[in-house]
Amino acid sequence: MDISGYDDVVDPGRTSPTRHSQAYEGLRTLLLSDSVEPGTRLTEADLTRMFNVSRSTMRSVLVRLTQEGYVTSEVNRGVRTRSFTVEEAADILEARETLESALAGKAAERATDEEIAQLRATLREMEECKARGDQAAYSRGNRLFHQQVKAAAHQVTLAKAYDTLLYPLVMRQYRNLSAPHPRAGSLEEHQAILLAIVTRNPEAAVAAMRHHVASARQALLLRSAADHAVRTPD
Repeated sequence: MDISGYDDVVDPGRTSPTRHSQAYEGLRTLLLSDSVEPGTRLTEADLTRMFNVSRSTMRSVLVRLTQEGYVTSEVNRGVRTRSFTVEEAADILEARETLESALAGKAAERATDEEIAQLRATLREMEECKARGDQAAYSRGNRLFHQQVKAAAHQVTLAKAYDTLLYPLVMRQYRNLSAPHPRAGSLEEHQAILLAIVTRNPEAAVAAMRHHVASARQALLLRSAADHAVRTPD
């Protein structure tokens, strides 16, 4: 499988200071989307055409993305989108739980009135999306809510560490497509996080976010994947 059919995913309006950074951001966005499956082969020819850059520029982009863990590069297999073992996925999810809980605690201490208003607005939209059964819009709201909590924490070091986790790639690989969406209890968990931030209660914010992220982790297919690995002979 290659990515020649994914041209429509790239945002042609994205602007960057250099062709390298434009190609990097564009390909990174593509990899973080739900459009490319784990293990998909990436070819230089397709990528240079898609992003209108030279092969040397694209090679540099792929080296950077390999170093950051978005893709893998192997002799005789080429460059492929990243896939994660159960153990790797569990480590990333555990780290996310720790970092995002800390960010929520800082948001309870440092969020501005404007940032709290934005969180309220996002949660209202999520409630409306759930009521009308718009799963895609609910997911977008969910992602926005978490980004807003991160921004409201005003903690650059924690935010940078969180951004390196590759959590969206793990979710893409291990999400349970047969499970109802949004997950039961998800909206109420977001409400608890917001309440803790609004009331300036860092301990409650940490606990609410930790419970939310842990519940989301338990809803993934890590357990069934681990069981399958045990049952499958080498």
